[in-house]
Amino acid sequence: MKTSLILAAALALSGIAYAAGDKHDHSAKHGGIVVEVKDMDYEIVAKTDLMQIYVSDHGKSAKLDGAKAKVTLLNGSEKSEVELQPAGDKFEAKGAFKVAKGTKGIALITLAGKSATTVRFEVK
Repeated sequence: MKTSLILAAALALSGIAYAAGDKHDHSAKHGGIVVEVKDMDYEIVAKTDLMQIYVSDHGKSAKLDGAKAKVTLLNGSEKSEVELQPAGDKFEAKGAFKVAKGTKGIALITLAGKSATTVRFEVK
């Protein structure tokens, strides 16, 4: 009985320590929309002339060598797609994009050696 109580207390404390150590900043660092998927943060910066996606793992920029990104923008029944290229610590595309309040987006991001991740967002 005493061993069970000690084991239960140890497990509870280790859970508290894990939860406290798992906190990381989810704030937007580039003026975009931050979405967390599978412990990775994706910050989408969607403007009428620029589309960027910053990918980070617990605050550290992810390596984008060999990575791919595509964003599908939805404005009512209108749909457009944008291919983004790795550019340093982010994916980026320049052009003319229909982005306004209420625009919904679906980003499909594939990091080298990993399966594709779907990130959904809405411009506010």
